[in-house]
Amino acid sequence: MNILLVGSGGREHALAWKIAQSPLLTRLVCAPGNPGMAALAETRAVAATDVAGQVALAREMAADLVVIGPESAVEAGLADALAQAGIPCFGPTAAAGQLETSKAFTKAFCARYGLPTAAYEVFDAPEPAKAALDRFDAPYVIKADGLASGKGVIIAATRAEAEAAIDDMLGGGFGAAGARVVIEEFLVGEIASLFALCDGRDSLIFGGAQDHKRAFDGEKGPNTGGMGTYSPAPVLTEAVIEQARTRLIEPAFAGIAAERAPYRGAIYCEMMVTAEGPKLVEFNVRFGDPECQVLMLRLESDVVPYLLAAATGRLAEQPAPVWRDEAAICVVLAPKGYPGKSPQAGSVIRGAEGDLGEGVVVFHAGTSRREDGALIAGGGRVLNVCATGPTLQIARDRAYAAIDRIDWPGGFYRTDIGWRALARQG
Repeated sequence: MNILLVGSGGREHALAWKIAQSPLLTRLVCAPGNPGMAALAETRAVAATDVAGQVALAREMAADLVVIGPESAVEAGLADALAQAGIPCFGPTAAAGQLETSKAFTKAFCARYGLPTAAYEVFDAPEPAKAALDRFDAPYVIKADGLASGKGVIIAATRAEAEAAIDDMLGGGFGAAGARVVIEEFLVGEIASLFALCDGRDSLIFGGAQDHKRAFDGEKGPNTGGMGTYSPAPVLTEAVIEQARTRLIEPAFAGIAAERAPYRGAIYCEMMVTAEGPKLVEFNVRFGDPECQVLMLRLESDVVPYLLAAATGRLAEQPAPVWRDEAAICVVLAPKGYPGKSPQAGSVIRGAEGDLGEGVVVFHAGTSRREDGALIAGGGRVLNVCATGPTLQIARDRAYAAIDRIDWPGGFYRTDIGWRALARQG
């Protein structure tokens, strides 16, 4: 099979790493790719949102399957254009993608189809939004309606912080993503991520993980795109997974199909496990990042048949995926200043590309290659240092030992990834 993988981040590097192991693969092209992906496949300098360029590339390489990594390509309508070209695509249409690309759409969708989620209100002007804070209790959850690279959610401890967030979002601080804001009830519980595949008709649960969104240790600091993950997540018991499947995932797939936008691809259900059961925090219309990294490390099955089956309406023919009986962890390294508006990009990273120990895999998330071969850090999340082990503690120790061998003074990372699961173990 000839496969085109669209994207350039850590999620896409993890997918490329897993796809490259498939005996079904003939040729893998990543566009635009990154230095880590270039070691596994061909790369082409075509932006993920360049719909015409991606379709032309798929035609040129006679792609049997296109795998969309980032949500930006979904929003740009890449799946729609590929469907018109008759090329199988793993990834939803722009209409189905509204489950992520518009939080206001998703909240109204939940109301229409009875999906449990937090109470909310939507605003496009500051003063009514601020007045609505009277109807919510602190802490306040303020969300930009559109895509904001995982940074469009502010948990405000005080009313003053909430009002400042509203002013920032509606004042242009988040660009077009903040043209509307969603104010939500703060949910109490433990957050977790559950994944599923859908082919427009049938669906299949496809693993779970737990993310760490806050920038700093102890769940402090601003929200980010994710500073680390681990899998399996103890909070995702069989009972919780079954509740999420029947109350959130299957109703979402049925609802979006009823609105004439059948879903094909992966969905990421971020939920709060509350005393009343799981409630939706948000849907993402692709594999999570950095959740995908730990899923691909733990997946024993060949991933390609699942991607192709979801794209071509044959998911019912696939067995449940087989998972390795081991833990996986991912620790994100980012430049100092992230996720602020002026992260310190451009510094040199050394020691990230050799053998860093047993069970360790490093996925590139935001790197480039200088002419002299040096690895250069970008302004977002830069490296995903991942490890597997027979226990989460061993996997965690391996990952942090690997980080100690990487020379990057311009970066930082959290030192407590996996703390919830380890705390359960006593």
